[in-house]
Amino acid sequence: MAIDGLERAGERTPALVAVLNGAGRILLDYGSLIALVIVWEACARLQIVSPYLLPSFTNVLARIWAEIGDGTLLVNLADTLRRALLGFAIAVVAGVALGMLLARSVTAEWLVGPLVSLGFPLPKITFLPIFILWFGVYDTSKVIMVVCDAIFPVITATIAGAQGVERQIIWSARNLGARERDLWSTIILPAAAPQILSGIEVALPIALIIAVVGEMMLGGSGLGGAMMQSWRFADSVGVFAGLLELSVVGFILIRLMAAVRRRLLRWHAEAQPDLV
Repeated sequence: MAIDGLERAGERTPALVAVLNGAGRILLDYGSLIALVIVWEACARLQIVSPYLLPSFTNVLARIWAEIGDGTLLVNLADTLRRALLGFAIAVVAGVALGMLLARSVTAEWLVGPLVSLGFPLPKITFLPIFILWFGVYDTSKVIMVVCDAIFPVITATIAGAQGVERQIIWSARNLGARERDLWSTIILPAAAPQILSGIEVALPIALIIAVVGEMMLGGSGLGGAMMQSWRFADSVGVFAGLLELSVVGFILIRLMAAVRRRLLRWHAEAQPDLV
C-alpha cells in the first residue's frame, strides 16, 4: 500500500511541477499587472480614493460581465474593431505599395517624399475638422483618420526595408537575368519583410487608438463612444470598464500580430531557435 502511494505521488509530481512552473511564469510575466490590480482594489475597498474617482476592480469586472450579458459590449466592440481594422488594412496595403514606389522610383521620391517627411511628425488629428466638413461625423471620417495615422509607420518601414537590401544581392539577380518585377517580388520584398512587419506592428495599436479617439470626439457607437456616454452621466464604473476593455482588446491584437509575424517570418533568422 505504501509503495502504491509513493508511485501515485511520483506520478503527480511532474504535473505539480508543471503547474508551479506555469504559475511562476505568469507571475514573472504579469507580476506588475497583478500588483496594480491588488493595489487598485485595496485603495477602492479602503476608500483611500473616492469610489467616484476610482471604483473597485471587482465592480468594474461586474459591469463588464453585465455588458457581455446584454450584448452591449459585443456591439460596441464590433463597431470599434470594424473601423480600426478597416482603416488598418487600407493603411497596410497603401503604405506598402507607396513605400515600395518611393524606394524604387526617384521621381516618386522627389514628388511624394517631402510630403511623407512633412506628414509623419504632424499630428494628424488636426485634420479631423476638415474631414468632418468633407465627409460628415459618421464612419467615413473615423476610418480616414485611422488611415492617415496608421499609414506613415508602414510607409517609412517599407522604404527603410527596401533600401536596406544588400546591393550585391540585387546586382547578382540582375546579372542572372531577373526581370525588374521578379526582382521586387522575390528578392526585395521578402528581404524587407521584417522591417515592413515591424512598421505594421506599430500601425496596429495606432489604428485602435485613433478609432477610439474618433468615437470619443464624434460620438456614436463603439467603445470610445460608450466611455464618453458614461462620462456624461458621471458613471465612473462605465468609464473604467471601457478602459479595461480597450486594454484587453489591445493586448490581444498585439499578441495576434506577433503570432502572424512569427508565422510569416518562420524562414527568417529571427524565427530560428537560439543555439547559444
